[in-house]
Amino acid sequence: MNPAKANPTKPRAQTRPHAELLGRIGFTWTIPAVLLLVSLLASALASGQTQTVADAPRGALRDPQTDAAFDHFYNMEYDRAIPEFEKILEKRPKDPFAVNHLLMAVLMRNLYETGGMNTGDYSNDSFIGHAPRPTDQKVKDRIKELARRAEALEEQQLKENPKDVNALYCRGVTRAQFAVYTGLVERAWFSALRNAVGARHDHEHVLELDPDYVDAKMVVGTHNYVVGNLPWSVKVAAALAGLSGSKEKGLEYLREVAESGGETSVDAKVMLSLLLRREHKYDEALGYMQDLATKYPKNHLFLTEVANLDRAAGRLDEAEAVYRKVWQNGREGKYDKLHYEMAAWGLGELLRSKHDLAGAATAYELVNDAPNPDPDILQKANLAAGEMYDLLQNRDLAMKRYETVLAGNANTGPADQARRYIKEAYRE
Repeated sequence: MNPAKANPTKPRAQTRPHAELLGRIGFTWTIPAVLLLVSLLASALASGQTQTVADAPRGALRDPQTDAAFDHFYNMEYDRAIPEFEKILEKRPKDPFAVNHLLMAVLMRNLYETGGMNTGDYSNDSFIGHAPRPTDQKVKDRIKELARRAEALEEQQLKENPKDVNALYCRGVTRAQFAVYTGLVERAWFSALRNAVGARHDHEHVLELDPDYVDAKMVVGTHNYVVGNLPWSVKVAAALAGLSGSKEKGLEYLREVAESGGETSVDAKVMLSLLLRREHKYDEALGYMQDLATKYPKNHLFLTEVANLDRAAGRLDEAEAVYRKVWQNGREGKYDKLHYEMAAWGLGELLRSKHDLAGAATAYELVNDAPNPDPDILQKANLAAGEMYDLLQNRDLAMKRYETVLAGNANTGPADQARRYIKEAYRE
């Protein structure tokens, strides 16, 4: 891997036909590939697993400072988690686990700040055409430097002992995180796929050496699920290139990690919730998200996802109550400066589906009242509010909302729609 150029890591025994297959997977059936990257948002967090000394040598050693850093991380307190991970790395400069922890936190904060962590974007094919906002070059440079540093440590340890399961595991995590970066930040899908496959090979090797290294089943399980969802013709080609997959096996692996009881179970629950939502298994996904929302009350995404799952399952009254709870929590300062306005957007979408046009318009308008709302959500909400006002025959208010959309970024899809509706009122 050459992070400075965002080049992919080459998996073991990669051949040219293998590379061509990755191209087929990436360009003939993009959604599963994207799903793999999105799932790696969760599986990359597996680098945070910590074990007791009695469990050594599998994984990093537990210490109160790391536990506190991860508690802040899962509560989305990135500005507290990152300095804590930095201090840990200062004490353990040759520990690839410590480097991966910091890499993960920096990457996830960036994805959150640029609009790349809205789970609703990944539940359908619309994600492909939606790119997160540009990442600051300094942040890109730091991510690449940390990836370089982690890989250098991992390669050195593997040179000394090719069967070092911790080094193999950490290298897989580094590759997984760099796959997320190249895919979701650089939008370099081919490079991201090759890094993702490299992560799978590393963690499969870990399981060959140590079948009880449960955390390695995160990436392997996710990849199994993705390949298991490929069209038959591509799946056959994948099998010929050594990339087998089973959706059932993938979910089985992920459930095993989720139920393991360790810190990694948090990440498996995040991943399972996303995959099960795509499978329309809303009740099981809801159980995982409710657990996380209770354990990490400052993470508004978990509770908002509970509402999203209720809405997807058709439990609209329950979903409405949770959306309103998230909004109220935000107004009471429980989420600090986080973008809890996503709950208002979700509420608007729910009320719109119930044909409560006035209620939907009011909900969409709430986004304007949030402190420092996400620009993408703000544009979508103002456009949707304008549509509601048009349907309510209130053209003046509709025009104001469309003009507000154009006052933001005028080179977006919502802006294009607003221009059309200024010329001709919106109609269903």
